[in-house]
Amino acid sequence: MTSCMDEQAITNRLKRIEGQVRGLMKMVEDGKTCEEILIQIGSVKAALHKTGQVILEGHLHHCVLDGIRDGKEDETIKKLSSAIEQFSRIV
Repeated sequence: MTSCMDEQAITNRLKRIEGQVRGLMKMVEDGKTCEEILIQIGSVKAALHKTGQVILEGHLHHCVLDGIRDGKEDETIKKLSSAIEQFSRIV
């Protein structure tokens, strides 16, 4: 990973999400209700969204600021636009 994000914090978040997904599979296997499963899917989706938000914030505070400071405004704006587009697909 790049230096613009806290690799350990992101890894920890993703491991928790992985555990949530495993829990979802068990819920299906155990025959839990649709409502219970949908609630947990919402929780996983929210956790993924928050992880994306943390990554995007790191991108803004490091990569974008560094690019602007280095005089690479146009390239930096294009990369920021791409990152925002990717993030918006999570929602």
